[in-house]
Amino acid sequence: MRQRLLECAPYADMAEIRLDALDDIAALDMRRLVEGSPLPIIFTNRPVWEGGGFRGGEEDRVSLLLKAAVSGAGFVDIELRTRRDLRTSVVEAARRSGCKVIVSFHDFSGAPDETGLSRFIVEEKEAGADIGKIVVTARNAGDVRRVLSLYSDPEVNGFPLIAFAMGPLGRLSRLACLALGSYLTFASHSMGAESAPGQIPVKDLRSMVDYFWGRTDYSPFGCA
Repeated sequence: MRQRLLECAPYADMAEIRLDALDDIAALDMRRLVEGSPLPIIFTNRPVWEGGGFRGGEEDRVSLLLKAAVSGAGFVDIELRTRRDLRTSVVEAARRSGCKVIVSFHDFSGAPDETGLSRFIVEEKEAGADIGKIVVTARNAGDVRRVLSLYSDPEVNGFPLIAFAMGPLGRLSRLACLALGSYLTFASHSMGAESAPGQIPVKDLRSMVDYFWGRTDYSPFGCA
């Protein structure tokens, strides 16, 4: 992981560590990793019911995010659909530690309608999110337009938001969302190392961002 962080550092502004993708989570010294990282770290522990790889109990899953929050992480990502008391425990631990909370919603089957997407923004704010995240799967161009329209939703009104579409049809939304005000977007370490459908390798995405905006006028993006 340290080697990959070093490889991503020239191109990314932060890095996401997917705890649910690690073979031996017990061997990870989170504090040491954070202290030695050239990039701020987002810790995520995605459950299988939201497209991730963690198959254990919810208390065990959330305990790793609590550990991350007090280990110096820049961000922790907790799913909106996490049980309320567990989700609140992560938000409170992060607050005490100066760690920002991303409250996220992912739909790997498609995209909810406009009312549903807007409601998720409200629920993420009510959950205590510092940053909201809504990611859907594009089955057609309408799904892409609908999720990107969230940036003009009245509920956003200064609320930091990450919203784009996954899948081949949603690939360009990972770049377009920056022009619309996304807090960040996600890239893969390299081709074949994607943690979600449609991710663009970080070197390629950095080249696109530099081409369209230059290196001083863009939203940050992370290497997952």
